Amino acid sequence: MEWYNKSKKDVLSELGTDEDFGLNDQEALQRIEKYGKNELEAQAKKSFWSKLVAQFADFLIIILIIAAGISAAVGEKEDAFVILAIVVINAVLGIYQEGKAEKSVEALQKMSAPNAKVIRNGNQMVLPAADIVPGDVVVLEAGDIIPADVRLIESSNLKIEEASLTGESVPVEKDAKASIAGPAGIGDRHNMGFSSTIVTYGRGKGIVVGTGHRTEIGNIATKIQSYDEEQTPLQIKLNQLGKVLGTLTIIICVVVFGVGILQGREVLEMLLTSISLAVAAIPEGLPAIVTIVLSIGMNRMAGRNAIVKKLLAVETLGATSVICSDKTGTLTQNEMTVVKAYVDDKILEIEGGGYEPVGAVKLEGRQITVDALPNLINLASIGALANDAHLDNSSGMYKVIGDPTEGAIVTFAGKLGKTTEQLNKSYARVNELPFDSARKMMSTFHTDYIEGKVVSFTKGAPDIVISRCSKIALNGEIVDFTKELKDRVLDVNRTFARSALRVLSAAYKVWDQVPEHLSFDLVENDMIFVGLVGMIDPARPEVKDAIKECKDAGIEAVMITGDYKETAYAIAKDLGMVESEDQAMMGAELDAFSDEELREVVKKTKVYARVSPDHKVRIVTALKENGHITSMTGDGVNDALALKKADIGVAMGITGTDVAKNTAEVILTDDNFATIVNAVEEGRIIFSNIKKFVFFLLSCNIGEILLVFVSILLGWEVPLVPIQLLWLNLVTDSFPAMALGVENAEPGIMNHPPRDTKEPILDRGMLGGIVFQAIAISAASLLSYYWAMKAYPGAENLVHERSIVFATLITAELLRAFSSRSQEFTLFKIGVFTNMRMVQAVFASFALTVAVLYVPILSDIFNVVPLSMLDWEIVMMFAFIPLVAGEVYKKLFKNK
Repeated sequence: MEWYNKSKKDVLSELGTDEDFGLNDQEALQRIEKYGKNELEAQAKKSFWSKLVAQFADFLIIILIIAAGISAAVGEKEDAFVILAIVVINAVLGIYQEGKAEKSVEALQKMSAPNAKVIRNGNQMVLPAADIVPGDVVVLEAGDIIPADVRLIESSNLKIEEASLTGESVPVEKDAKASIAGPAGIGDRHNMGFSSTIVTYGRGKGIVVGTGHRTEIGNIATKIQSYDEEQTPLQIKLNQLGKVLGTLTIIICVVVFGVGILQGREVLEMLLTSISLAVAAIPEGLPAIVTIVLSIGMNRMAGRNAIVKKLLAVETLGATSVICSDKTGTLTQNEMTVVKAYVDDKILEIEGGGYEPVGAVKLEGRQITVDALPNLINLASIGALANDAHLDNSSGMYKVIGDPTEGAIVTFAGKLGKTTEQLNKSYARVNELPFDSARKMMSTFHTDYIEGKVVSFTKGAPDIVISRCSKIALNGEIVDFTKELKDRVLDVNRTFARSALRVLSAAYKVWDQVPEHLSFDLVENDMIFVGLVGMIDPARPEVKDAIKECKDAGIEAVMITGDYKETAYAIAKDLGMVESEDQAMMGAELDAFSDEELREVVKKTKVYARVSPDHKVRIVTALKENGHITSMTGDGVNDALALKKADIGVAMGITGTDVAKNTAEVILTDDNFATIVNAVEEGRIIFSNIKKFVFFLLSCNIGEILLVFVSILLGWEVPLVPIQLLWLNLVTDSFPAMALGVENAEPGIMNHPPRDTKEPILDRGMLGGIVFQAIAISAASLLSYYWAMKAYPGAENLVHERSIVFATLITAELLRAFSSRSQEFTLFKIGVFTNMRMVQAVFASFALTVAVLYVPILSDIFNVVPLSMLDWEIVMMFAFIPLVAGEVYKKLFKNK
């Protein structure tokens, strides 16, 4: 049996406390020892050593380490040193980027340690929230953050903002006397208050029933920590690629070793040759380049207001096929705003979002002045005077102090030039009847609004206020509020409500003086009706375009919210997320479906309303089981479980709770849903660029393998030694590969569906291109080697021959890097100089190669000699073969 099902008497008895005395100090200390501090334990971070070990858990890296060990064993210490240096550099880069991301997150987290008003030893005192224990009696007032889960025992007009926990966009009315018989969702437990939610109105008192991990927030935190980390699509693909390359490397080395032995070559020579092939086969720079390109992507995303905590999450964004988004504060502004008004029998549109008092008033699409309708100012003034909220601009950004609904009306008045300060100064409040949930109205008395008279202003639920009005202010006159007029107003109210607007009505009554004995029936009866205001937490203006961009990109946008179905559907329809109401569903309906049935339901449903955290997890899980790469965006604690379960969790940086930020892989620093779409585009660009440099590196490496393998089959000396191949793969290949990693987006990258994550990085089109290019590279190098053997015959010229092959292979790979910038479009279409990083990379790599050939110390290390002008003519002639072949291949097979 839950605490919300129990009576006040049972709660006090079970927790051994007294509502007036509270706990004594000794009992409180004993309970802290029993239950622990009222705080959530942070999940332990990975140690440096565990991160370091993870960097080496890669098949290709293991093969490289083995190759380094063999090189060292046979006396090739320079080769071994270079190979190990590559491995270490890659590991350091990975750890550095992870640490950098963690620091970005720490900068966003503003941990607070709120205090709480508690009754102990019969006295009210202020204590740190961490010292609260079950059984403590907590006093709640407007503005307080509730320090723990409490069962309310007293309430007076109490409203609590629970958006971070339930997703509801307006504060929830609470009633300590509410009797709840059966199971109820968090949003429907009206006699409970929850840790970290905020009191916005009224006052109350509650008994602490749960602290730390025993709170609703703590329950979510515990479940988050129980979920296992899943590999990203890129991790899976790179692991698959590594295993394939590693296996092929071993097979090739064994075959070549066997062929060499059969040819009668020396064992040591063939062992070194096998190491050469291993070095040629493995793209040593690939892990480091992937890390660098992803980190560059992280920095670019940060510039577009998206901080990525995990390096590999950068690419996962590009594979996203469904974005599940919370409504409040993510798709909407989390700021109640008056958008419609009804006065003088006219429906008005109110522009301007949020709490900034700026926005035009329009009638039938045309802007009107504030005095265009006789009762427009009266409607806004009544709403602002019968009101306890006010606007605060001290931080440079408008926010409401008090109830958001009342804040929306204050903002509406401000748009008409009437501030609460001015109104309250001119028309002083002399008495009031506060709002309560039973009568659903609030009335205040003011002097001098009508000269020499006292006026009572009433705002509240339209049907109740209308029923208590006998007159209506209409176009400058006070006329009888006939049944026909009442029906017309009620029709407008229903129209507003069908648009998911929260509607309040305004009325007034004139008095000679304030009555001596106030009663609801006396004051709130026989009133003069003025008008209606309709408000909503409006959609962010940029989200509609972002939703359209999602559709163009083949990405489904799904709303998952704790708010009511009517409100959620109206926002979703306005944003273009849904077309009909059968695409919306209540969370309670999900309980009737099995997991298998839910997988079918999620195929057509686009809006889920009144959902619990567990419902969100089930929805995300069903989408993932249907093969979707799922992104979940949200800001509340109620979103955290789904953020963790999703392939990519995206939290809000400004309004997001610390729990959400800690759980997510991405944090939006501007809380803008549109930013996630920008991040998806960036992710697609990054994956496209990863494919480009994988294509480039593998075609180069396979070309090198063919060069060595064919040379051995032909009975020639091995054309390149291991250190030369290392230089090729690490320096001359890596610089252009990094330049490919920052290539601009190709046309239409957001106009095609998300890629199938089951497809490997190397699709059929890439494999064909790689083989074609590898053959072209090896053919060009073999031709240069053949020419060199004819031009410089004899064993004494082997170093010269290798130098020509070395220069040809490097130059050929550098030139064809330009062709690798697109597998679809020819170089003529994308332009040679549209990626200046590539020009700089090619120039730098070529300059380094020239230095290796002509600087004595370097030429000795790399076993090369300077080349003559004739040598360079031959080198250049053969080096252009792969570039031309690549462009011809695209023209023949891609026709672009």
